[in-house]
Amino acid sequence: MGVVVIKMPQLGESVTEGTVERWLKREGDYVRRDEPLVEVVTDKVNAEIPSPYEGRLTRISVQEGTTIPIGQELALIEVAGEEAGVAAGAPAVETTPSAPAAPPAAAPATVSAPEPVAPGPRRLSPAVRRLVEEHGLDPGQIPGTGEGGRVTRDDVLAFLAQREPAAAPTAPPSPAPAAAEELVRPTTMRRSIAEHMVRSLATAPHAWTLQEVDVSELVRYREAEKEGFRRRHGVPLTYVPFVAQVLCEALAEFPYLNSSWTEEGILLKRYVNLGVAVAVPDGLIVPVVKDAARMGFAELARAIADLVERARAGRLTPEEVRGGTFTLNNTGATGSIASQPIINQPQAAILTMEAITRRPVVVGEGIAIRHMMNMCLSFDHRIVDGMMAGSFLGFIKQRLEGWTPASIRI
Repeated sequence: MGVVVIKMPQLGESVTEGTVERWLKREGDYVRRDEPLVEVVTDKVNAEIPSPYEGRLTRISVQEGTTIPIGQELALIEVAGEEAGVAAGAPAVETTPSAPAAPPAAAPATVSAPEPVAPGPRRLSPAVRRLVEEHGLDPGQIPGTGEGGRVTRDDVLAFLAQREPAAAPTAPPSPAPAAAEELVRPTTMRRSIAEHMVRSLATAPHAWTLQEVDVSELVRYREAEKEGFRRRHGVPLTYVPFVAQVLCEALAEFPYLNSSWTEEGILLKRYVNLGVAVAVPDGLIVPVVKDAARMGFAELARAIADLVERARAGRLTPEEVRGGTFTLNNTGATGSIASQPIINQPQAAILTMEAITRRPVVVGEGIAIRHMMNMCLSFDHRIVDGMMAGSFLGFIKQRLEGWTPASIRI
């Protein structure tokens, strides 16, 4: 018999702390291995932390709403048998001996039917729960389409859309803008993002550049192929995987853009873990496509679509938001034509895809209407200078402007 110390895990690069949003178990509860134990919020992710061991939760060391540094004790779990042996040899936790105690009640040998959702409180992801609370909804009234009847973000939005016509007439009138002020308390994620952005600007001297790209051929190809691609691969054909694949080629040619500054020197990454920024109701999450440079186009498109969908549903794991080496943000989805992003520390740079717009440009000796897209790059001036940043963007521009179907790396 032994007691295992469960610590606040590392939930992404440069993340130094996390906030305990909600405990999913109480002291005295029996916890199975990989069963969700606690919800933690950082500037990068809202995550359910699973228990790495099976045993009885003997102590909750951190109360809900408390922010603690990475590695600090979250809870104690009493384990026995093989679990105690595994815990004793694991570097990520600590064990201390305890007096012999009666073993926890054995779980039934047969698999029981899933518990009905209706009788007790429904377990929601942090993002979904905040959405429910913001609109004053009763989760018990929302039909859940997720696993085991769980309520998803889409379920909440569908419920809101159904009740909106009835709710609109009873809504109180908005106060006159000139006569009222409102103090909005930031969510845990919003506050964490704010702190992370301040740290990034204080850590790295940011520089910025922009180049415009003629993507007319790419637009024509996507319009012709998007329906067939969806039928074959089950995901929409967006512009993101096209840029992502070219970006991976550029990072191989310009490895200093795929690096980090350290006290010992510049750490070059000979692999590409591509972060893809995803907007969520209360902030921004950057899930990571691991080894993106090794993927074929369809595989890359599926991986990005999957991470985006699960990010918006609040179903990412801590592993899926750590290890990024470069970040791509599709700011054009909001109509933006130029932006100056803040670097996702400890990366060297971040690239944005701006909105594709039709505008007149000089082609040869004439003027033509072309589909144009700006690409903006913020970079760490300790690592990258203007010449290298411009050459990097120029490489991407050349590849996209000369794009043909043969450019797709299968």
